[in-house]
Amino acid sequence: MTDGPELRKIQTQGVHHITLTGANRQTSIDFWEGVLGMPFIFDQPNLDDPNEGHLYFDPGDGRLITIFTNEGRRPDASPVPEAVGSLHHLALNVSQATFWQVAERLDARGVAHSGPVDRGFMDSIYFRDPLGLRMELASYRFEPPEGSRHAEVMIEAHRIRVARGDHHIDKAHLADAIELIVARGQQSLSDERGARNPYAPRRR
Repeated sequence: MTDGPELRKIQTQGVHHITLTGANRQTSIDFWEGVLGMPFIFDQPNLDDPNEGHLYFDPGDGRLITIFTNEGRRPDASPVPEAVGSLHHLALNVSQATFWQVAERLDARGVAHSGPVDRGFMDSIYFRDPLGLRMELASYRFEPPEGSRHAEVMIEAHRIRVARGDHHIDKAHLADAIELIVARGQQSLSDERGARNPYAPRRR
């Protein structure tokens, strides 16, 4: 074994942006802003290819979806290949209120879709963009406790699911994970914080 430099992680802190190869400019604007409601926030040439534009959209969390465009490229709705190493789908977060409007609003545009899909911890619906990329609109079925993130609830729900020998995460695992995180992270004046039944008759 030869001596070498100490291996260290390169710690990420979130998705900075995702860049896709688009067709013409207007197709990107019509889809990302006109269908998905992402504000069109930045527009400049592709600094690596003067023949292309580079459009930026805000997906709702301050991160960026960016598209390389070229007026010589026409939209092609053929499904994007899903080979090893390629992108299978792009998932975007929507609220529950919005999620239950998605099918109707895609139908109004004549867009084929999967209909709502039960994922246990979230609801999903799948369709393709005008360039054949599989899209997912996903909506969590839970809100994390104050000061926590969805990922924290997910890892605790996973541990509970595995301990119980269940097949996949479902709503009960999420509810118990949230209870655990609250008990662990928030103080109480009670010595005993277990479940109780104040509706049952008490012995005198």
